[in-house]
Amino acid sequence: MAEASNTEAKKSSAPAGVPQFVLDHAPLVHLFSKDPYQPSSFAATLANTRPQTAFKDVPIPSPPLTLSNLDQLNSVGGKNGSDIWLTSTVDITTNPKWLEGIKPDSDGSTGPDKTAVIIVVDKGKGVVDAYYMYFFAFNWGGVVLEKQLGDHVGDWEHNMIRFENGVPKSAWYSQHANGEAFKFDVLKKDKSGKRPIAFCANGSHALFATDGTHDHTIPNLNLPFKLLLVDECDNGPIYDPLLSSYYYSFSTATNSFTPYDASTPIAFLNFNGRWGDEQYPDKDKRQTQLAGNRKYVGGPTGPKDKQLGRKEVWPQNSSSKGQKVRGWLGLDL
Repeated sequence: MAEASNTEAKKSSAPAGVPQFVLDHAPLVHLFSKDPYQPSSFAATLANTRPQTAFKDVPIPSPPLTLSNLDQLNSVGGKNGSDIWLTSTVDITTNPKWLEGIKPDSDGSTGPDKTAVIIVVDKGKGVVDAYYMYFFAFNWGGVVLEKQLGDHVGDWEHNMIRFENGVPKSAWYSQHANGEAFKFDVLKKDKSGKRPIAFCANGSHALFATDGTHDHTIPNLNLPFKLLLVDECDNGPIYDPLLSSYYYSFSTATNSFTPYDASTPIAFLNFNGRWGDEQYPDKDKRQTQLAGNRKYVGGPTGPKDKQLGRKEVWPQNSSSKGQKVRGWLGLDL
């Protein structure tokens, strides 16, 4: 099981004001041992992309784009930035190095490059949701019936832990457009017994509470054998978001972020566009499909679009009707 490995000593790197329980119970993430796509620098993504709408470059009001001014793109075009795509400056089929991200060191850190954000949301009446959001420059979607499907530039995944009066009660593991919720007590923990373990799937970076094979063909049901839509997890290298994050609080009343450290950039969180290329058209020679599913799909929206004010542990989506907070790990029938 995962080692804390100097984490206690390094918690002091978090800014003042972050609730101690948010740090004490932060997830530790097992990356897949053979995944070439590691946690990625936000800044490196900006350096290797250009804003486009409908595959055409758009003007940058105040270049260059940085984490401190990315939200200026919200004023470009007529859709408040929602039609802006941060598009790779080179053909991604050439496998540019920046898509591979940063391999964490032996402590689980990505060094000075920030690759995650931790967002604290006070819901009132003693309820606090802490979002641990991890960024990857590329998502490898996997193989279905011998067809590669679902690849895209940019990938945001997250755990959320819900606290009641400082005590962790439940957790969310995001998986593709859905995920799973669990009672905190049933989750695997590190040796301290405080920090839950997340297993990050090969390429897709979907987060699971156990390692091994996970088939998610049926919504809200993960099967330990292969059908069509399969993720693989193992006890690969540890990634520790505490060592590689920017820290923020979020107000649901004003829909705004406040950094715990005044020097922390904030504009990139307010960007309304997409963190990756737009889905390539069918006429593009790089594009293929299977039963209407494409090899290359569009990049994701950022943290602000993850329903930070959610009432339930899970976000609302087309599969949320069947959600529940699971009281056990493994096959759920």
